[in-house]
Amino acid sequence: MKSYNKIKVNQLKYAQQHLANERTFLAWIRTAIAIVGIGFLATELHFSIGNKSGVFVDLLAILLGGTTVLLGITLIIFSTINFIKSKKQIEKSEFYPKRHLALLVSILLTVISIISIFYLLLNDRVI
Repeated sequence: MKSYNKIKVNQLKYAQQHLANERTFLAWIRTAIAIVGIGFLATELHFSIGNKSGVFVDLLAILLGGTTVLLGITLIIFSTINFIKSKKQIEKSEFYPKRHLALLVSILLTVISIISIFYLLLNDRVI
């Protein structure tokens, strides 16, 4: 019973940090939803416009949509893990900087950007 009371007091002591952790988690979730939405939109626009640029451009559009969905799912998974780890660190009054989530997002956004550039360069309607 003592350890439960200790955790409860510690959580109240760091309520501001817990709330900030939740806001950060929700910001990552909103970002993931936006990235997935942009990918679906880009792919859907490509095929609804009826663009006849070729099979390779169609594959790039599908790859772009799939990559954004993959990034969104990855963001949701890693932000959840980050939220849980941060919660435990707050409860223990510890702090360890996290670089993996930012690095992963940066790499995947770079890949998506490169695919987008190739798509735009190969698309007949843009050039």
